[in-house]
Amino acid sequence: MVQSHTLEVPGGVLVYDVHEPAEPVRGRLPLVMIGHPMDAGGFSALASYVTDRVVVTYDPRGIGRSVVPDAEHTPERNAEDVHRVIEALGAGPVDVFGSSGGAVTGLALVALYEGDVRVLLAHEPPLLDVLPDAEIAREAFRMVTREYHESGFGAGMARFIALTSVQGEFTAEVLTQPAPNPAMFGMPTEDDGVRDNPLLSGVSDPVIDYHVDPAALGRASATVVLGAGEESRQQIPGRAAAELASLMGTELVMFPSHHGGFVGGKGPYAGQPEAFAGVLRGVLDGRE
Repeated sequence: MVQSHTLEVPGGVLVYDVHEPAEPVRGRLPLVMIGHPMDAGGFSALASYVTDRVVVTYDPRGIGRSVVPDAEHTPERNAEDVHRVIEALGAGPVDVFGSSGGAVTGLALVALYEGDVRVLLAHEPPLLDVLPDAEIAREAFRMVTREYHESGFGAGMARFIALTSVQGEFTAEVLTQPAPNPAMFGMPTEDDGVRDNPLLSGVSDPVIDYHVDPAALGRASATVVLGAGEESRQQIPGRAAAELASLMGTELVMFPSHHGGFVGGKGPYAGQPEAFAGVLRGVLDGRE
């Protein structure tokens, strides 16, 4: 059973969902799943395979059902929102699974709110700071923003997909590649004039620019585990996860599939949510 709830926050309203299992196992902490800029819907398949505990998903501010005009997309503000959700649940500490920008939110949550989290599994956080090719990568993502503002969603998304598909370190050659045809990726070729996409518009740049302190994370009361996809390990978010794990002196946990390996369905970007959930449950159970 899934119940949706609203939570008033300064500037707007957040929406979160509580997935109640048929027979929860006593003593299992709630598992909060967070993404960014993905909304709660992206976790529906994964949540269906976590049947031994309460699962909580939410729409980040200004995304999906969470109506927050002029939303500030910073890891610190997103972490504050998740903290408010945990408070509303009355369930802290909780376990947290964060993927992509949601993994960055999770890292900020651990840094800012002592006692909120028991285990954070940060899956492929796109942290440019920890990468040896950080400066080239930053310029490459500025190209995405320029492409989006100049030519629209299809052009910006095509450039984003091309860059995030690169295996290994970025070189200067990446910055001279011609703009890919959006049709190659099934994206619209016409510009609809809209420029409010949080992934492409530049408002989410604080996510990829977030600075982590590996030593401080190691001292936190929460256990921080880094994860990457078997197919995406050499792409930017997977490389960032591996670099941060190395800086913290911890093991990198490998998950099946790619960056969105928890996504269900049968489309070209579908993952392996059942197998993914098995690894996730193993990580959490192994730390109880």
